[in-house]
Amino acid sequence: MTVSLGGFILTDEILRIMALPSGIFDDADLYTKPIFEAFAVAVKIDTIAYVPAQDFGNAFSTFIIQDYGAKKFARINGGIRKAFKYVTFICLPISLLVFAFAPSLMGLFVEANALDVINMGTSYLRIEGAFYVLIGFLFLFYGLYRGLGRPSISIVLTIISLGTRVLLSYGLAPRIGVLAIWTSIPIGWLLADIVGLFLMKKFSPR
Repeated sequence: MTVSLGGFILTDEILRIMALPSGIFDDADLYTKPIFEAFAVAVKIDTIAYVPAQDFGNAFSTFIIQDYGAKKFARINGGIRKAFKYVTFICLPISLLVFAFAPSLMGLFVEANALDVINMGTSYLRIEGAFYVLIGFLFLFYGLYRGLGRPSISIVLTIISLGTRVLLSYGLAPRIGVLAIWTSIPIGWLLADIVGLFLMKKFSPR
């Protein structure tokens, strides 16, 4: 099985390394089947749900490139403020819809009798999906730093986001279970956003 997550192709083995420490579960079938199926389906829903924010981030990158090349720095700074407002308006309604209809969305991809998968996927979507605004901001930071000719910062933010999820999953999942894995994702987004904001103050053109 492979899963596409924000442009990354994840295999079963990578998913185990990233987010699903095998020591949490005594039963191997429980470890490999319901959680992996729920994760795979929920990520598909994620990919659809935050496409508008991702596309906006790509368009924002084009805006930054054009104005940075034309040295319209005041316009860039004004556009940054507006972009964060727009992404908030885009992501909040999507989060509300995903939270409200998470079981039904899981049911589009999973058989009705696979209750374990549906319940786990619903839990994932309601925890992680409630914070789409954070990944929306992260897409903006990616677009900003690409537009400013600093793509290495985008890579650093990605490492922070994914690295946080690995560390929290391995550190907390054996104690509090799969909820640690689900919550580690928005926490990773948040930390990456904080770093992105800090660096934005340093590298934004003036």
